[in-house]
Amino acid sequence: MIAYLDFSVSTTGMLAGIKVSHAGLTSLCRSMKIACELYASRHIALCLDPYCGLGFVLWCISSVYSGHHTILIPPSEVELNPAVWLTAVSQFKVRDTFCSYGVMELCTKGLGSSIQQLKQRGINLSCVRTCVIVAEERPRVGLTSSFTKLFHSLGLSGRSVSTSFGCRANIALCLQGASSPDPTTLYVDTRALRNDRVTLVERGAPHSVCLMESGKLLPGVKVIIANPDTKGHCGDSNLGEVSIWVQSPHNSSGFFAVFGDENMHNEHFNARLSTGDTAQTYARTGYLGFLRRTESVQADGELHDAVFVVGSLDETITLRGLRYHPIDIENSVMRSHKKISECAVFTWSNLLVVVVELDGNENEALDLVPMVTNVILEEHHLIVGVVVVVDPGVVPINSRGEKQRMHLRDGFLADQLDPIYVAYNM
Repeated sequence: MIAYLDFSVSTTGMLAGIKVSHAGLTSLCRSMKIACELYASRHIALCLDPYCGLGFVLWCISSVYSGHHTILIPPSEVELNPAVWLTAVSQFKVRDTFCSYGVMELCTKGLGSSIQQLKQRGINLSCVRTCVIVAEERPRVGLTSSFTKLFHSLGLSGRSVSTSFGCRANIALCLQGASSPDPTTLYVDTRALRNDRVTLVERGAPHSVCLMESGKLLPGVKVIIANPDTKGHCGDSNLGEVSIWVQSPHNSSGFFAVFGDENMHNEHFNARLSTGDTAQTYARTGYLGFLRRTESVQADGELHDAVFVVGSLDETITLRGLRYHPIDIENSVMRSHKKISECAVFTWSNLLVVVVELDGNENEALDLVPMVTNVILEEHHLIVGVVVVVDPGVVPINSRGEKQRMHLRDGFLADQLDPIYVAYNM
């Protein structure tokens, strides 16, 4: 029986509704109660949008099921007063809090120069046991690290900050619970990732990128790594779809559509492996990632299997037969010049388009073009087709802090960006 329909706009601009059953919703609440120890005496603080996914469940349903007290802080309040969330956490001595990357970025930018004032006001975050970032993307290691370092002097433990992972097929696969091992980070070779391979390297190695695990699998969740094309089981060194395939009592029941497409439903929610155990059915997440067994020991004494999400399959850019993740190119661009406040990349007619926001005088726009093209050529061996320099705030970002690259692409094609400067290399 359907409990509710969950609609969300993906980063590719598609509105998708999923069906959540009563049984699936109850299973999810039970899993979160066990993993996060959400007892009736607990107080948790939420600072994320309540409209869809795990945010909706935490805002509206979890406390009804588990009986815990919930402090609700709309992200719009943090835009007006960046300290309101952390002040509430300190005042009520909250042990468990959930937020989004958008909120974390607002706090990092808005409170960077106010740590002494917060100390004088008595803000103390040593009570925080878990601070979980609710996300549907690769963990942002840089932002998480900056947030932890900034508020460490207020008592925030680096061990407490972690990320969760959910998607349309299953709104909560992973969640860092109270007794979960510390989040694991590792470094992989970006050149291998382009070929859907996973090669571990040392920290600081050339062409390396840091990946952080997306929390611990919730009770009842089984994950396998499958090849998105052949549907075969992936080996340890292969990058596969984190449909990463998932089997769980709280999987979504299917997509909602007025005219149902049975083939699409079976393809996403009743997928079967082409090799190995072909009888089991899984839901496909549409995300690329891999599993790694770590040296960390779980509360039950077993070794911990960490899930590493690399990126959305729909957002990947395929050029010259290689698969690139936009976030890796964008991180390189952000490092290339201090005046770049934000950027996004997409493809147009097999050309790589880079949109950068200039935080400075317009006469500096020309300086950005060679820096952007050179860093992408050196680090990713790609030739940039178009560089678009725009004012701050042009790159669209949704309420979860995710870039809307396809909306940006549509605006570029419709000549709606009002650019400061456009450089073509065609």
